[in-house]
Amino acid sequence: MDKISLVVTLFNEEDNVQPLLKTIYSALHAFSYELILVDDGSTDRTVSNIKVHADGHTTLVVLNRNYGQTAAMSAGIEAATGEFIVTMDGDLQNDPRDIPMMLNKLRSEGWDIVAGNRSKRQDDTFLRKIPSGIANRLIRNLTGVIIRDYGCTLKVFRREAAKNLGLYGELHRFIPILAVMQGARITDVDVTHHPRKFGKSKYGLGRTFKVVSDLLLLVFFQKYFKRPIHFFGPLGIVSFLAGMAINVYLLVVKIMGEDIWGRPLLILGVSLVLGGIQFLTLGVIAELIMRTYYESQHKKIYNVKEVFSPAPFKDTPRMAAH
Repeated sequence: MDKISLVVTLFNEEDNVQPLLKTIYSALHAFSYELILVDDGSTDRTVSNIKVHADGHTTLVVLNRNYGQTAAMSAGIEAATGEFIVTMDGDLQNDPRDIPMMLNKLRSEGWDIVAGNRSKRQDDTFLRKIPSGIANRLIRNLTGVIIRDYGCTLKVFRREAAKNLGLYGELHRFIPILAVMQGARITDVDVTHHPRKFGKSKYGLGRTFKVVSDLLLLVFFQKYFKRPIHFFGPLGIVSFLAGMAINVYLLVVKIMGEDIWGRPLLILGVSLVLGGIQFLTLGVIAELIMRTYYESQHKKIYNVKEVFSPAPFKDTPRMAAH
């Protein structure tokens, strides 16, 4: 039986530790698994409670300060050794009893990732559900990655898909996009979502601007990371040509005897020409940086999923002549 690595990130969840561990051990007792708990710099009794209640399946990774959920998740995935890696929040809102169902879907249908969809989300409507719904629609429209709930932490991965995510910053919210950029096949399935019983949520409306900023970065990475000149080039060409057209028009007007000095149109024309040159220059520099990134470290711009070579053909021995 292939081993499952369950990665759970925690930050100041002291009251959730014991019921969380009890539920996980009960849900996964029939599987070969390891539980990796990552404490993201808790200042309460989260770590001490884990040490009291954890069993032999459990590994505790304690970060020396609060780095954020992305860093904690990355640390847990790096420590994972299973063929299948599962991520889950430590606030008791995700239900580990959904994991066997998700794992079966991943195996039987050949997916690389199965993401949870909180179809009956137990959160505040105005502060959590409505902003999340707007964000989900925006992400789908901008990236073309179609799942229903990008914010649900409960996900099941094949080992290679999880290890190749390249998590940094606060990109854990965009794991589906990161995975698809690496060629992973992803689907989603409805999962149980419980109301929070202990502690308080670490998220609110204050994260909106961070989410939008990260989304813009991901859209750029998804479409132009390996060919930045295709983003900056058209901008530069359009800007340069528009500026030149304006300047040629003003030159004709000047030749005809009109005074063009101080006209806003002149300032616009010069600005567009200079902006176009800057965009084109930035695109060339970005291309050089990307080539240096790949060539100096012998990185490839693709990932190989599988290499198959059929067995060499062998001639059938000829029958001896009589």
